[in-house]
Amino acid sequence: MPTLTKLCSMQEVSEHNTKDDCWIVIDGKVYDVSSYLDEHPGGDDVILAATGKDATDEFEDAGHSRSAREQMEGFCIGELDESATVLPELKIVPEKQREHYQKLIALSTKHYWALPVAVVATSLVVGFIYLRRK
Repeated sequence: MPTLTKLCSMQEVSEHNTKDDCWIVIDGKVYDVSSYLDEHPGGDDVILAATGKDATDEFEDAGHSRSAREQMEGFCIGELDESATVLPELKIVPEKQREHYQKLIALSTKHYWALPVAVVATSLVVGFIYLRRK
């Protein structure tokens, strides 16, 4: 088993998301599978769908053999740096801005009923005129 020397952030992994530069994360390890895409028995599209992401669930769901897991170790380039996980900042919205958004939402929901009612009314009028001419 190769010695893991590189710590990769999920941000860095997500930047390697093309067919020519394809990294995936499985069980906390980072793999550069760019050279393996054409050889993958399930086709390259399976791997490309998980490129730049944590593909642990997809990998486990596929039921890979022991030899596949051993072969995979040759593509390992490092480990995922769990400490580099970036959490989104909580944005505190001022009271006035929150009230403004609430008014916008209330106003937009009042306008959404008008279009369906107009379509139904127009359909009824056209249908009524059509039936009267027959």
